[in-house]
Amino acid sequence: MLFLVISSPRPERPSEVARARQSFWPWIGAYQASGVCRHIYPRVGRGAIAVFDVAGNEDLHRILNEWADIIPAEFETHPLVDLDATRRLLAAQVAAKKE
Repeated sequence: MLFLVISSPRPERPSEVARARQSFWPWIGAYQASGVCRHIYPRVGRGAIAVFDVAGNEDLHRILNEWADIIPAEFETHPLVDLDATRRLLAAQVAAKKE
């Protein structure tokens, strides 16, 4: 099952480590090599947008919960079942960020 995952940095005390972690997803290379992460689009200092291919919602949340302990970020997940709806969601989010 495909999921769109959008990460956004959580506010915390500024530090070099926090800034680095906000734009870096650990172990992403291994997930890409295994086919779990199909695409990732880093947004430097603003998290990332990725497409994951996992068996189900539980598998995706297990991965993201492990990462949430390491990366100061929040994750939004959206099943990719309707490509038109997903395009509209992304366009709305991009427009909202530009305002």
